[in-house]
Amino acid sequence: MKKYSALLILGILFLILAACGSNDNSESSGGSGDSAPASNGNASSEKENQEEPAITNAIIRVAMKSEVDSLDPYQASATDTGIMMDNVFDGLFDTDENGELIPNLASDYQISEDNLTYTFTLIENATFHNGEDFTAEDVVYSYSRLAGLETGEPLSDKWAVVENVEATGDYEVKVTLKSVDSGFLARTIIAILPEGYEEQETHPIGAGPFKFVDYRPGQSLLLERNDDYYMEDKVPQAAEIEFVLMPDTQTAVLALQAGDIDIIPGVNAQQLMQLDDSVTTLSGPSNMPVIFGLNHAVEPLNDINVRKAINLAIDKDEIINTVMQGSATKIDSNFSPAMAFFYEDSVEGYYETDVEAAKELLAEAGYPDGFDLKMTVPSHATMYTDSAQIIADQLGKANINVTLDPVEWSTWLEQVYTDFNHESTIIGLTGKIDPYDVLIRFVDGYSRNFINYNNAEYNEMIEKAILETDDNERATHYKRAQEILAEDAASVFIMDPDSNTVMRDGVTGLKHYPIGKLNLEDLSITK
Repeated sequence: MKKYSALLILGILFLILAACGSNDNSESSGGSGDSAPASNGNASSEKENQEEPAITNAIIRVAMKSEVDSLDPYQASATDTGIMMDNVFDGLFDTDENGELIPNLASDYQISEDNLTYTFTLIENATFHNGEDFTAEDVVYSYSRLAGLETGEPLSDKWAVVENVEATGDYEVKVTLKSVDSGFLARTIIAILPEGYEEQETHPIGAGPFKFVDYRPGQSLLLERNDDYYMEDKVPQAAEIEFVLMPDTQTAVLALQAGDIDIIPGVNAQQLMQLDDSVTTLSGPSNMPVIFGLNHAVEPLNDINVRKAINLAIDKDEIINTVMQGSATKIDSNFSPAMAFFYEDSVEGYYETDVEAAKELLAEAGYPDGFDLKMTVPSHATMYTDSAQIIADQLGKANINVTLDPVEWSTWLEQVYTDFNHESTIIGLTGKIDPYDVLIRFVDGYSRNFINYNNAEYNEMIEKAILETDDNERATHYKRAQEILAEDAASVFIMDPDSNTVMRDGVTGLKHYPIGKLNLEDLSITK
């Protein structure tokens, strides 16, 4: 039996994100967001004022671009929802700003020699917001629900690997897997819910630093401080957090200047230029691949030459320079360079813009005069709408006539992300702390494979990687998977945008994370 202290946790993950700073743009599993330039990566503030006393009953207002899609953390898909509700729930572990796992509701864990059994030791002083004590039964309830152990239907494909969950004591849980899964531990950041509580969809209850108060669709989500939070040194200073729905970032910027908003995630470079030195900006790579997704179930996108032609016709530099003001990293596979240890740099520059070569490939594929293509565009973020217009113009030069179909975010989630009912789309895919969770998106049969991609070698590489416990061997498989996506022109992989979060003067303590996260419990308010 291999034993690990939660205080020393997991080389798996800090290797993954060696070069990573944060993420504030949202995604397809709930994405959204405009991005922008860079400042200091992990610094909690550029203007921290340690001399002014902190205000202990402040109300912090955060502008968010998209609606809550579900208050139940196991049903939510949107990244913005996760960013907001992460403050209500805690998992067995959490991730810090460097991508390392840190203890939350678990204090340590053991892994069996065959890597199939995980035994978690739990903390003994946590309570849920309804006053109930946190025990092993809550973990059994939560993980059993995720794995579908009673229904036979896992809530996520990634939890289908769980064979059994049992409480071996009031504060000890044993999880048995059907097969080795090197990404399993990273998944333990997911929320633990109180056993038997059935009202998560209307009044969510967790064990996190903030309690749910009220949700007004189309307007706001209100949280209040959890004064009984089990991490006494992490009890928030802010009395309340109000997330205000503001799909237009420019409107949010004006509200911040007027003193009506305190924090704005996802501010782009142009908007940053409008702000003066009274604000603090946190910036860094978002670890969020933005892709022009091509549905392989739709003709002629099932033809590799057509997909290659589309890749050759698109000028990613124009998109980055025009939409992002240069503040993004060009990518050529569904993987950010921010995940340095597992990143395959040989795919860089795989498709250089060549419109004439694109036309030749289209002719070879039987489309000498081009074809019509519909692009479904989530309309809540200008990063998507502006990029989509540029892509349409660029493809037009290769005689591909693109019709843009802007849709509401909730419609996109249902139509594209759930039902795969589209020809093409543009979206950012939220960063994860394990490469498996990034690359499984394109495995055949995966429930979120919205481009209907199927490549036998790709599927094999992902399967081999998840069964491998040696990080170097895992990296070999994941790097080959990235090469396959590029070779196959699986979609057009455009960029990893820089992310910017802006705070008004007097708000300090916010950090960058490699996944969508706002550490609001760490905020200090002096004005």
